[in-house]
Amino acid sequence: RFASGEAIYGVTTGFGRLANISVDPTDAVALQVNLVRSHAAGTGAPLDVAAVRAAGVLRANSLSSGHSGVKPETLDLIVAMLDRGVTPVVPCQGSVGASGDLAPLAHMTLTLLGEGEAFYNGERLRSGIALERAGLAPIALGAKEGLALVNGTQVMTAMAALGVLRAERLTAAADLIGAMSLEAYLGTERVFDRRLNDLRPHPGQERVAANLRALLAGSEIVQSHADCDRVQDPYSFRCIPVVHGAVRDSVAHVRRVTEIEANSVTDNPLIFPEDDEFISGGNFHGEPIALVIDFLKIAVSELASISERRLYLLLNAEDRGLPLFLTQRLGLQSGLMIVQYTAAAVVNDNKGLAWPSSVDSIPTSAGQEDHVSMGMTSANNLPRVLDNVEGALACELLGALAATDFRRPLRSGRGTAAAHELARESIAPWTADRPPAPDIVAARELIRSQRLVAAAESAIDRQL
Repeated sequence: RFASGEAIYGVTTGFGRLANISVDPTDAVALQVNLVRSHAAGTGAPLDVAAVRAAGVLRANSLSSGHSGVKPETLDLIVAMLDRGVTPVVPCQGSVGASGDLAPLAHMTLTLLGEGEAFYNGERLRSGIALERAGLAPIALGAKEGLALVNGTQVMTAMAALGVLRAERLTAAADLIGAMSLEAYLGTERVFDRRLNDLRPHPGQERVAANLRALLAGSEIVQSHADCDRVQDPYSFRCIPVVHGAVRDSVAHVRRVTEIEANSVTDNPLIFPEDDEFISGGNFHGEPIALVIDFLKIAVSELASISERRLYLLLNAEDRGLPLFLTQRLGLQSGLMIVQYTAAAVVNDNKGLAWPSSVDSIPTSAGQEDHVSMGMTSANNLPRVLDNVEGALACELLGALAATDFRRPLRSGRGTAAAHELARESIAPWTADRPPAPDIVAARELIRSQRLVAAAESAIDRQL
């Protein structure tokens, strides 16, 4: 059928608006090479190596389905590059998230041809040199291979997958740090009562309530005010199970959609060898993954928003027996005053970054591709959103540590005590004004490395 000159999109025709222009079968290879070269039009800083490698894994997974029309040798080179650490240099901007991630995937494909640039052993090299040093050789494209390699949603899907993994870790850290803050604030644990949360049985809410019950078990600080006359705590403490739980459920939904997308075939047209057929469709459109990336950004931003509110309360809790800004020499010293400013700044940053890109669409290819997902814009903003959540939680952790010190000699709960003890190994008590920035860096490392959560989990014998 190919040799006869039958119209097969992207094999014997042009691309996009040029789909109605026939291409002689003798030019099939040149057509594919021209496609890859012309579509490598990205701009901006290179994507993280981890994101490009993840996209390579997903690309190999999709192409190995047998519906894309690539040679085994092409797949072998993709896998060999992953094994030997050859990572294409891929600019972060250029994809509108329909017809897949055309520009990013074209840059990845250039390296397969020995063109473009790649990272190898920490160096940025011409791709041909990187392949040679790794003991690999470039491939020659066959008919349809260029189209199969540049058409797909694997780059934004890879970034979504990495974001989900990080978001899951941040939800655990948020539960722990929130528990530490509530304990130091003399908040009540009654809001975590199983009976209360079972009446609104969202899985995330029930799990967060159970987490906080376990973290605070045995707390002398909590028990010290069990009979006080306060009726209710502010929402940012009282509603931790509801808010954190909703975030957990949202992240779980994003994980489900991302797993489906990661195991999908998203190029076009697709080949069905058993039926001797090919079908042009729209599997390349990034809307499913674009929407959930936007959802993920919005959801995790709430962790930062409520975290900053808890820090604000800790620094302004004179009615709970804590000195203003957690310093005993107020006036001469400012304590942790400006740490809350930092938390407010990163929360504000997220309000812009979390704005959904998928609500926009700009027609491309002379109107042939008239609706696009803009999912890559969201994917590019996702790491910054997650960084800001981590930053807000780090600021809250500093406040929780300092406030807890004022509650001694009363003991913390099993989980909160373990976290406090570990954190104090790298973050000194606040006894006099000093630059908090290094402490924020240390707190972020405890969160990102998962060491803080691991210490608490070990103490309570439970995964958060």
